[in-house]
Amino acid sequence: MESIGTIHLSFQAGLQFQVDFGLGEGPFITTDAAPPLGSGRGPDSERLLMAAVANCLSASLVFALRKFRNADAPVHTRVQGWLERNDQGRLRMHSIAVDIHLGVPASSLRLVERAIDQFEDFCVVTQSVRAAFPVVARVFDSEGVLLTGTGTSV
Repeated sequence: MESIGTIHLSFQAGLQFQVDFGLGEGPFITTDAAPPLGSGRGPDSERLLMAAVANCLSASLVFALRKFRNADAPVHTRVQGWLERNDQGRLRMHSIAVDIHLGVPASSLRLVERAIDQFEDFCVVTQSVRAAFPVVARVFDSEGVLLTGTGTSV
């Protein structure tokens, strides 16, 4: 097992916490529950999880493309999450859908099919949360061509 570091949370007020990621001088973020429980002055846990999944998938795709000697291309990612109540009536994450849009045509990328086939396997966060609920990842090139994935666009 390998430690990835320590994150510290400090209670502020209401349901707000300051999060120190342990990176030295910051950045710090404030988290908060959405109304009516909190004031919504920062992302809640669900949004942080969605951002973590989307970030991990996006970074994994960039890594996979670099592996095949592609220059960095613009990447824009959109993520949407859904909640559902369990048998006890408690809200739980139901699913996450991630659409990654590359800023270049697929035809301009070296071995893009191989990179697309591999990138999700590099994503620690996505592969971990998939044990609990579905995560759909789709990749589009700049011409709108779907390179991988299934399901509804987000």
